[in-house]
Amino acid sequence: MALIVQKFGGSSVKDRDRIFNVARIVANTHNAGNDVVVVVSAQGDTTDDLIAKAAEISHDPSAREMDMLLATGEQISISLLSMALNEIGCHAISLTGWQAGFRTDRAYTKARITRLETERISSELERNRVVVVAGFQGLNKLDDITTLGRGGSDTSAVAIAAALHADRCQIFTDVEGVYTADPRKVRNTRKLQEITFDEMLELASLGAQVLNNRSVELAKKYNVELEVLSSLNPVPGTVVKEVAKMEGMLIKGVAKDTDVAVITILNVPDEPGTSFKIFGLLAQKNINVDIILQSTGRDGKKDISFTCAQGEAETALRVLKESAHYADVSVDTTCAKVSIVGAGMQSHSGVASKMFEAMSNNNINIKMISTSEIKISCIIDRDDADKAVSAIHEMLFD
Repeated sequence: MALIVQKFGGSSVKDRDRIFNVARIVANTHNAGNDVVVVVSAQGDTTDDLIAKAAEISHDPSAREMDMLLATGEQISISLLSMALNEIGCHAISLTGWQAGFRTDRAYTKARITRLETERISSELERNRVVVVAGFQGLNKLDDITTLGRGGSDTSAVAIAAALHADRCQIFTDVEGVYTADPRKVRNTRKLQEITFDEMLELASLGAQVLNNRSVELAKKYNVELEVLSSLNPVPGTVVKEVAKMEGMLIKGVAKDTDVAVITILNVPDEPGTSFKIFGLLAQKNINVDIILQSTGRDGKKDISFTCAQGEAETALRVLKESAHYADVSVDTTCAKVSIVGAGMQSHSGVASKMFEAMSNNNINIKMISTSEIKISCIIDRDDADKAVSAIHEMLFD
């Protein structure tokens, strides 16, 4: 008997037919003699709809109340899926995040899991029940509901798999695995049989929407082998693990991220401690900074540009002007980030040249460049993002 954790995204449970489809997948796994814990997201566009409802009431709702509101989406999903499982003869029980034992810090809307108390889940499994857990949510020290941020259900599933030492953690989506690019937008993409944690983490962080980056971080930390597969088409998916075969591929994927803002500070004093002052203030506001570019100015001054999520740009701008007293600060929200990822780049030259050639051939201007051992990222105009991904993919894979 194996213990299997299965996670289903919002599109997989968006309506009655999809819910019963998921129920049959879960029941088949359970009837094969396995213990099963299921983690589900809110149905379809429920989370976006709830955010829109909040916007009708307030232009700046408190983060605590947003968590109280958004957590309801997953509660609808778990109850409906449990009903469907029981309807087809598979005993199931639904648990909210806090009933399942998720304890988090106090960072509303983007909380992090501090511990997972698994007694309730284990107790229900011992009664031969399928346990259906609401992803994306937990409880903090104040007994307030918290949410884990976008893609938090993936993180919930991996956390359960790690805590229970599950034999397998399956992430079901509306695609059949991890592809070299989004197969819905780029032609001739390839599905990967395997990919390493490091490569998947880079792709997830750079805009690939198959897996949440925090879930991959957690899987890597606790060595939880993941399988990404389709809830609609029963074919083998992509395995994400510590060591994967290279399959002769230098590059594992091309990704884009349109949730990018570029903030530029002009005429910053060129003296020790300046960067610490700037980025320390941003860290205090939990603003994640990605690419940083520092250029030499004149008269003892320099210019600093960095990228962050578009939703955090306004806060960053305000902090820099009010707390750091920088007056000459601007933000550009018309950007996107395109990236290529692959461990094979470490030992092969010319990959960057091909990426830049693809964009040059399509008259795409590069504003910023960032590199690491396994990735190259470029900031470009958002209107060019889809064209850039297709051109780079064609140059590297066709």
